[in-house]
Amino acid sequence: MYGLMSKVSQAITEPVTILIHSFEQYPIVVALLLGLVGAVAPCQLTGNMSAITLYGNRTIQMKDDMGEILFFIIGKVAVFSSLGLLVWFFGETFETSLTDYFPLFRKVIGPLIIVTGLVLIGILKLDFLRKLTMRIPTRLRNGKLGSFMLGASFSLAFCPTMFVLFFLWLMPLVVTTSYGFVLPAVFGVATSLPLIVLFFFIWFFDAKRIIMKRSMKTGRIVQRLAGAILIIIGIADTMTFWGI
Repeated sequence: MYGLMSKVSQAITEPVTILIHSFEQYPIVVALLLGLVGAVAPCQLTGNMSAITLYGNRTIQMKDDMGEILFFIIGKVAVFSSLGLLVWFFGETFETSLTDYFPLFRKVIGPLIIVTGLVLIGILKLDFLRKLTMRIPTRLRNGKLGSFMLGASFSLAFCPTMFVLFFLWLMPLVVTTSYGFVLPAVFGVATSLPLIVLFFFIWFFDAKRIIMKRSMKTGRIVQRLAGAILIIIGIADTMTFWGI
C-alpha cells in the first residue's frame, strides 16, 4: 500500500523536484515548492483527504466552519514553525533526538481516522467518552481550538517522504538563511494548499446553500458517506504505516 501511494507521490513530485533545483537561490520559493511536494506525500495526502472529508461534510450541513478550517491550517503551520525554530536555535542535536518519536506519532493517525469515521456513521457511540468530554470546557474540545489541535497532530505524523523534505531539504536552508525561521511557516501553508483551494471554491460559489436548498437530507447522507470514506482512508493509512 505504501509503495502504491509512494509511486503516485513520485509521479506528481518529480517535475516539482526539478523545479526546486532551479530556484535554489530563492529559499522562500524552495520552501513553498517543498511544501507542495509534501502535500502529496503519503502521510500528508491521507491527512489532507481526511480533513477535506470531515470539514467538507460539515460545510455541506451548513455549519460555518471556515474559522475552524483556518485554525486547522494554523495548527499545521504552528507545528512546522516550532520545529523549524528549534532546529534554527539548537541545530542538529535537537533534530536527531526529536525524530525518534515521529514513527509513533504516524502510527496513531490511521486508527484515529477509522474511529472518526465509525462515529460519523453512527456505529461507534463512545458514550463513555462523551461523558468524559462533557467535563472538558467546550472551547477545548470543539471549535477553533479543537481544530488547531487536529491540525497540529496531523503535522506531527511524519512519514519518510515528509522527513526527507522537512529535515534533509528544508532545515539546511533554515540554518543557513538569515530569515530561515520564516521558511517552515511557508512550508506548512504550502502543505495545506489543497484544503485552501477546495474551501475557497466552496465559499466563493456558496456551494453549501445551493446543496442545502435541494434537500435537508443531504447532510445526513453526506455524513454517512464521509464516515465511510474516512474508514477507508484510515484502513489504508493503518495498513501503510503499520506494515500490514
